[in-house]
Order: sequence, then structure tokens, then C-alpha cells
Amino acid sequence: MFIESTEIIDTFAEAFAMWGTRVIITGENEKWAMAAARSMTGFATSVIGCKCEAGIERAIPADETPDGRPGVSVLLFAGSAKGVGNRLVERIGQCVMTCPTTACYNGLEADETVVVGGKLRYFGDGYQSSKVLGDTRLWRIPVMEGEFVIEETFGVQPAVGGGNFLVLGEDLASTLNAVEAAVEAMQVPGVILPFPDGVVRSGSKPGSRYKALPASTNDAYCPSLRGRVTETCLPESVSCVLEIVIDGLDEPAVAQSMKLGIQAAAGEGIVQITAGNYGGHLGQFQIRLHDILQGGS
Repeated sequence: MFIESTEIIDTFAEAFAMWGTRVIITGENEKWAMAAARSMTGFATSVIGCKCEAGIERAIPADETPDGRPGVSVLLFAGSAKGVGNRLVERIGQCVMTCPTTACYNGLEADETVVVGGKLRYFGDGYQSSKVLGDTRLWRIPVMEGEFVIEETFGVQPAVGGGNFLVLGEDLASTLNAVEAAVEAMQVPGVILPFPDGVVRSGSKPGSRYKALPASTNDAYCPSLRGRVTETCLPESVSCVLEIVIDGLDEPAVAQSMKLGIQAAAGEGIVQITAGNYGGHLGQFQIRLHDILQGGS
């Protein structure tokens, strides 16, 4: 299969079962809501070393937020519901509660919940108070600037992490242009691209010759190792490879985002687009590139 001059390899992205949540952060204005969101999603590119994967889903206008102020939607993923809960307590406590003017609300209706505000309330040192609006309990935690308002519990649900595709380009400029176009096209509700501005240069493979490392450089796609590794996956004309990783609240959202990204990345200077997998032995989801491109919009 080709899109323009770019070959789309008949393979699949091997994705993994995770748990996910959505957090709504509001602030006096979008500047402060976004500041908290950026801080909360820092150092959250990969569960390999960060314990979670998180990113900004979108900015939310004031008329769509729980308190009528500008907001930002954040998605966070981890390997278990408990892991999501632990990371929310850490990151909201350190990055949102500390940010001027912010409040924090659950953005995901789900059967399973984790306690977040119900734990962070203890920072109030006995001066915290609560109120119930409908079925929702909110905690008001006194801080030096006023009060930090947060919901007691947040919804969590099964999710999909590690959807991916690799862009194999003739040179750095072409490959960067391709992935930048892809990231812009991939903004689908329920999806984040957790790496810096959506792109990862240091794709990994499971395991390492060093026993302490769970993952190591994906040598088959490293142009500088051509001729030094037993097997390379690089055509001769390829000198640069960049990867985009996708996490989503469900598989269709991840597949749709991948489709839009592949279509946007293909073109002049891009030799191939493929995906990372481990033979189907590790991940619970196999998202086939040809299938998603041939499917409906």
C-alpha cells in the first residue's frame, strides 16, 4: 500500500491494556489552568520510567466547565486503577493544588472510581470542609491565596496505551515536517500523544544486554547502527526515524488518531511508515495499519 510515494508497511502496532482517567483543571483564566496542566503532565512520557503517561487533551471554554471558568482537560494512564489513583494524588497535589486560582474536577463518568480529593483534603490540617452538589462531593482546602476545590473521587476505566507508528524519512528535515503535520492532525477526543510535542526519537525494544534495564534502544531502526547490527529494518535511503505514540480511552479513538496521523505524515521525503510490535506476544491489542487506513473515517 502506498500513500503518494510513501510505502505503508503491512504490519500492526502492538498496544497494551491500561487504565485511564480524565481530569478537568480550571483557573481564573486559561493561562493558569494551562500552567497547572503542563506541570501535571510533566515527566509522564512512558510507564517504563515515569510510572504513568499523561498529556493535555484540549483547552475547554468556560461554558463547558463545572465552575464556569476556562479549563484544560488532561488524560492520565497507568497500568492499574490503583496506579492511576496514586499518580493523581501525587500530581494534583504537587502540580495543581500549588498553582494559583485552580480547581480540579473529575472529567470521566465511569463505574469505577479512585479517591483523590478525599486524600488531598488532609493538607487542610483540619480546616478543610466539604459540600455535596447532587451526587458529587467537593472538598474545599484552605490555601494562602484562597481555597483549592477538588472532587472527592475521579472515574477510571480500562484504556489503551502504546499505539504507535514510525516515520522513516530520507533526512531530518523531511521527517520532522512529516511528524509535525501528523501531530497536528491527530487531535482526536479521548487521545493524547504523551511524548514531547507528540514525538519520540528514542524508540525502545523490550529488554537489554544490561540486566537492570527493562528496555533499550530500538537498534533495528537506528541509522547510525546500520552495518553494526545483525538485522536492520531500514531501507538504504532512510537516514532518520521518528515515532509517534498514542494513548486513548478506547481502541477506536487510538485507531482513528493513528489513521489521521499516517495520512498526514505520508508524502515527499518519507520512504516508509511502519509500526512497532513484539510479534503479538506482549500487547493485548493489534492495530493493523492497512486495516485502519482502509476502514471508514
